[in-house]
Amino acid sequence: MRGHDERTQCDRCRRPRSNECGGHQILSVDHVLHYGLLKELGRYEPEGKPPVDQWQPSRVTDIDMNIDSEGQWFFEGSPIMRPRLIRLFASVLRRDNDEYFLVTPVEACRIHVADVPFTVVLADVGSDGAGDDSQSVIVTTNVGDTFTIDQQHPLRVGQIGPSKGLLYAHVRSGLDAKFNRSSYYEVMNRVELDKETGRYVIRSVGKAFEVEASDVSSAVSDA
Repeated sequence: MRGHDERTQCDRCRRPRSNECGGHQILSVDHVLHYGLLKELGRYEPEGKPPVDQWQPSRVTDIDMNIDSEGQWFFEGSPIMRPRLIRLFASVLRRDNDEYFLVTPVEACRIHVADVPFTVVLADVGSDGAGDDSQSVIVTTNVGDTFTIDQQHPLRVGQIGPSKGLLYAHVRSGLDAKFNRSSYYEVMNRVELDKETGRYVIRSVGKAFEVEASDVSSAVSDA
């Protein structure tokens, strides 16, 4: 992330942090909106995405916002319950060097993400005929993104600590989504053995995405 990192300066009173200002280091959601987030988003169509990858803000700050390992968004320790606000923040989320920022043309606000920012809440596995190219996996995330698993949106498996057999999909520009329980089993029920490689795979629009045999066994035993 380019720009000057102002974490040594109070984000509210604009003075060096000290006992006089109470050490205000955390920005509020109102602060984020005050710096033009809503105004900037208003320039784009409802279904469009702001060009956050093209923006190079000159200012970097921190806000007390985080996304937990289940994809729940929090502000100052309390869950954000407004879906529209979550979608707004998600539309300007960017990942730079394993850090996550809400980005406008003039400012980048750093937030904490425990695992990945989004959750796959719906998976639709369908087929329009016979053959390896006929099956497609279409997924929808908790922030309204819908896409087909393909070369641009690949599947991967992973784990968090002792939790193995987690399934992820790439959404866009370094941002991934983790499958929730129901969507995970919907997809894992379509695993097949690739006769050429001897590996278990999930197929979508002609692409084969490998999964571990242990993940398949776990999915079968838990179902």
